[in-house]
Amino acid sequence: MRMLARLWREYKSLVAFIVLMVLFRSAIADWNVVPSGSMLPTIREGDRILVDKMAYDLRIPLTHIAIAHLHDPQRGDIVTIDSSAAHELIVKRLIGLPGDIVAMRDNVLYVNNVRASYQPLVRAPLPGDIVSPGDYLTERFEGVAHVVRLSEVAPSPRRSFGPVTVPAGEYLMLGDNRDDSADSRYFGFFPREELMGRTRRVAFSLDPDHYYEPRFDRFGARLDAVAAR
Repeated sequence: MRMLARLWREYKSLVAFIVLMVLFRSAIADWNVVPSGSMLPTIREGDRILVDKMAYDLRIPLTHIAIAHLHDPQRGDIVTIDSSAAHELIVKRLIGLPGDIVAMRDNVLYVNNVRASYQPLVRAPLPGDIVSPGDYLTERFEGVAHVVRLSEVAPSPRRSFGPVTVPAGEYLMLGDNRDDSADSRYFGFFPREELMGRTRRVAFSLDPDHYYEPRFDRFGARLDAVAAR
């Protein structure tokens, strides 16, 4: 007992710091590693994204229990989702709000019967483009604009769907890498309680293709701004 008491006296500040950090990352803000390319070019493999855990709800730390709804998710938000259907934490872009009618025809998006507009984007190719070439387009709809990637050689078998109506309390999500993303086309709509937070910036980025060398140009960068480069 004396040893435990002595250890507590010596390390109680460290223990308190660790507990507070865990609670902070659970309920207020966190950074998440992005292991896949489903959100290319907006989020690259090796990015660590900043996540605002209080963007939508105030939750009891270490749980999914919301004690207050703070803001409604908005179209175009990049959202982290603790998906029961995917059995993992995923990152996607919010496309359809509750009540929206959404359809896609050969990777052309329609929201509430209005066709999105597309503008080709000239940008430097990403490393993966060497193996699987891709085209980059600026997609605009309902006041939202962001960059999407379409594969030149392997179009998705689900590049067309709908129209579908988004149910109350649920959301339709798509990846920006449209031909290589497991999203609402595979997992269905995502309920509000699975939306864990919103991300707008890269915290820092390590290049997995070059021995995790830091990509300093992405440190602190705004996601949709850096995608257009």
